[in-house]
Amino acid sequence: MSITKIHAIKATVQKAVDYICDRDKTDGSILISSYATSPEFAAEEFRFSLDHTHQRDPNLAYHLIQSFAPGEVTPELAHEIGKELADRHLQGKHSYIIATHVDKGHVHNHIIFCAAENFEAKKYHSCGRSYRDIRNINDTLCREHNLSVVEQKTGPAKTYKEWQSEKSNMSWKTKLRKDINATIKESGSYEEFISLMKAKGYEIKDHEISEEAHKYIGFRAPGQERWIRGREQSLGEDFTKEKIKERIEKKVQQRAERKKKPYHPTELIDTSGEKFAESPGLKKWAERENLQLAAKIQSELSGRGFKSLQDVDDKIKSLHTQAVTAKRTTVALDKRKKASAEVLTYARQYSEKKRYLQAYKKSKDPDRYYREHSYDLHLAWGAEDILKANGIDPETMKLKDIESEYRQICSDRDKTYAEYRNAEKECAELTGYRDTLLQFIGESKEQSITEPEKDIKRDR
Repeated sequence: MSITKIHAIKATVQKAVDYICDRDKTDGSILISSYATSPEFAAEEFRFSLDHTHQRDPNLAYHLIQSFAPGEVTPELAHEIGKELADRHLQGKHSYIIATHVDKGHVHNHIIFCAAENFEAKKYHSCGRSYRDIRNINDTLCREHNLSVVEQKTGPAKTYKEWQSEKSNMSWKTKLRKDINATIKESGSYEEFISLMKAKGYEIKDHEISEEAHKYIGFRAPGQERWIRGREQSLGEDFTKEKIKERIEKKVQQRAERKKKPYHPTELIDTSGEKFAESPGLKKWAERENLQLAAKIQSELSGRGFKSLQDVDDKIKSLHTQAVTAKRTTVALDKRKKASAEVLTYARQYSEKKRYLQAYKKSKDPDRYYREHSYDLHLAWGAEDILKANGIDPETMKLKDIESEYRQICSDRDKTYAEYRNAEKECAELTGYRDTLLQFIGESKEQSITEPEKDIKRDR
């Protein structure tokens, strides 16, 4: 079991890094790792990425803490899980440092990552959606490593006052969410939603959707003093006016599509129940429905070129092998992508700062030049060391070639991942078809069909 929390760092990146990298807390600095940065120069290297973004919010970095239950995980495994969490969530876009602390009664990870991306002029957006992604990845990793998982409800965190009010059925926000959800189900348009909410007694302001309108819709129930705004931080991301409109339109579209499409069951009706034994007419209807479903599946498989269930079985095995191979290739390409992204980060850093090294070597007063340009020099020296460690000569490297290689790896990764998902999807679909037909003809799902003459169109 592990839990997570995150907060922004606005002014003390190096102090925070120094704290999490304390030798006494990290088993003599053994449990420290980093990506596209180093503990010694994190503040300078984060600043390099921050200088290239146009977003001017005060956040310099984020501090993510991942805590494990006492005795459930070793420090080494906790460290690996922490790195996997950072890699899956940040996707190689942000430099980070991870340190695993073992000085308390429970093992816990500290992950500090730069607020700015390495390759694009974008900053990390910490919100309910990003935190849910962290929690989902964290829970997935716990399951993969056979650790217990804390079942958590989605949605924005509640204050103690809200929680206490909700327990007493008194929370204005809880009642508002329920009323909004119920009214969306009743509405055929956004305008109708506004009218129905007013009919329920709510005062509503700023519900117009335009550039001139206030960004957030406001609700106030009868007897309520303050307005509640439809913001992600207040009600949740599903309750902004844009999202409410989108939810209504999606519901209307789904309803229209259901009317267009005839109903087709996807599983056989189980006729072994008591109600079928007591009603011959009901049982006859169910058998007719099952016959129609089996015939539909047979037609679909025949249209795809399958002549027997053995052919279907062979295709399922082939797709499974294809999916496994594609997934392994995707994992390998993910590792290459991460390594290539780190090299590209330092290659760009060196390309931009190498002129300071050249000027430093030519300077008549190196000490003075160093004092004036220490930040740029340290970035250049650090990038130079990393590139050499990866077998790249900084003086002869071609940045365009490194960028091209990174783009190719990304393209190959996306292609193999698509192959994996498509094979997995088709495999699951054919397995469902096969199992339904086996059930229809009275054979177990596990039984392998080895006789080619057992054609799909065999007598039932």
